[in-house]
Amino acid sequence: KQWYQRRVAITAGITNNLRMSARACTTKAGQIDTVLELLRQQVLNLRSKGNLVKDSSTYKKQLLAENEKLKRQVEDLKEQLVDLETVNGRKQFGSQPATAASKAAPVEPAKALPITPAPMAPVPKENKKKAAKKQGKPAQHQQAAASLPVDVSRLDMRVGFINSATQHPDADGLYLEEIDCGEPEPRQVISGLVKHIPLEQMQQRPCVVLCNLKPAKMRGIMSHAMVMCASAPEKVEILDPPAGSKPGDKVTVEGFSGTPDQQLNPKKKVFEGIQPDFLVSPEGHALYKGVQWKINDQVITAPSMRGCGIK
Repeated sequence: KQWYQRRVAITAGITNNLRMSARACTTKAGQIDTVLELLRQQVLNLRSKGNLVKDSSTYKKQLLAENEKLKRQVEDLKEQLVDLETVNGRKQFGSQPATAASKAAPVEPAKALPITPAPMAPVPKENKKKAAKKQGKPAQHQQAAASLPVDVSRLDMRVGFINSATQHPDADGLYLEEIDCGEPEPRQVISGLVKHIPLEQMQQRPCVVLCNLKPAKMRGIMSHAMVMCASAPEKVEILDPPAGSKPGDKVTVEGFSGTPDQQLNPKKKVFEGIQPDFLVSPEGHALYKGVQWKINDQVITAPSMRGCGIK
């Protein structure tokens, strides 16, 4: 009987121990589940932050690429504006970029040594007279040009024929044309017409050309004339000479019969003083101060534009 009671007591103790162990295991299992859940949440947070960092880096790269693209577009537009203003006779003033030499520290100039002037050889009287004549000629030309009226007679406008036109190799907005102006050799002309006139319409066609502008370099290539066009902000058309006219035929305006300048002086702004009075009439005729432009007594016209300026 004592042995039986002892066995029952031992069994009860073991059972209690097992129950306590089971409860402890259950508690630890719950704690482990809680820790695992926390770890899982932290892993998800880290992954989301990693994706955000990747997305931010990609977005930054996209912004930098778009910024560079916009900078290039702005530079191209600036260059096109300078080219168009040069064609219209506006002188460009720009600052030269600083070079490494100009940025270097200033060097103290060396002390100048006294220079004894060499004796001047006597100049013959005949040479003096020739020099005086040479110095007098430019002054006479300047005085003559200053005394001339600023009107359309100062412009040398002629019929031209565009033999060929190609894209300017260094400017997307410019055409490079070869134009027959009735001279022994065709003229090389650059025009900012890419946005308004397709290249195929620039081939083998007559036009009106201003021939006494000072030649200007546009994106590295010299231009020796300007194609006259009916012009509005949204549209540009090349003026049409009358049928039967040929390269070299002169444009005349009744009442303005002066002699064209050999070359317009850009500093005098002669063309800029004349151009505002150019107009396309409601009938499509090219006018200067209300008077028709003519070639061989026939009227110059714009294909379809009306009531606009001419440039």
